[in-house]
Amino acid sequence: MSFALFGYGRFGRAFADLLQRAGHALRVFDPHADVPAALAAATPAAALAGAEWIVLAMPVPRMAEALRGLRPLLDPRQTVIDVGSVKQGPCALLDGVLGAAIPHAGTHPLFGPLSLARGERPLRVVLCPSARHPDAAARTRALFAALGCEVVEREPAAHDRAMAQTHALAFFIAKALVEMGVGEDLSLAPPSFLGLAHMLAAVRGDAGHLFAAIQRENPYAGEARASLLDHLAAIHQRLQADEGAALSIPGADPP
Repeated sequence: MSFALFGYGRFGRAFADLLQRAGHALRVFDPHADVPAALAAATPAAALAGAEWIVLAMPVPRMAEALRGLRPLLDPRQTVIDVGSVKQGPCALLDGVLGAAIPHAGTHPLFGPLSLARGERPLRVVLCPSARHPDAAARTRALFAALGCEVVEREPAAHDRAMAQTHALAFFIAKALVEMGVGEDLSLAPPSFLGLAHMLAAVRGDAGHLFAAIQRENPYAGEARASLLDHLAAIHQRLQADEGAALSIPGADPP
């Protein structure tokens, strides 16, 4: 299959490599990145020429302008997917700009450059179908399955609520730890900290686009952060008050 990839940041590069290793043809357009000459397209039209799939891998805040610019160049025989880490906004944008004319689906690959480099398996992808394009959803599911991914189908709102409680909170905690300098020396880190170390590495490798997207573009992230801060404050107060009985962890085995 042939792909036009718009966006060659950290995830775009990793996804391009995944597609190439699967034997797919690929052209890339990203005026903000250093794209290898063998992949680079000089213009959006050049990237789209002959492409069966269009992958939107630019930062989420740039997606609206990019998609509206691409719309006059798109063909109903092409399928458009995004790979953003939030889904309500991008899926509404795809439906609004592409409508019934251009097949499309929202996706969120739950992997990135670090997890691919570590060889983590299985790879997982969330698929958010458009009600207007069930065939595009079926093709998208088959595409990711052929790339070795497990595909989980969710509505955009359900996806964003789940990501607010997981992805957004994990990056929020990791961002604070990185800014505190925690995890720079792991020589004395116990095994229980190593899961956090993966989070810290992800935050350190982010230019800020991913962190900003999962915090600002997810409509449920602010509420999740506020709830976390409230619970941390309450735990801190109980520790200061030496309320031993109130410090037990729900579900933990008794000593």
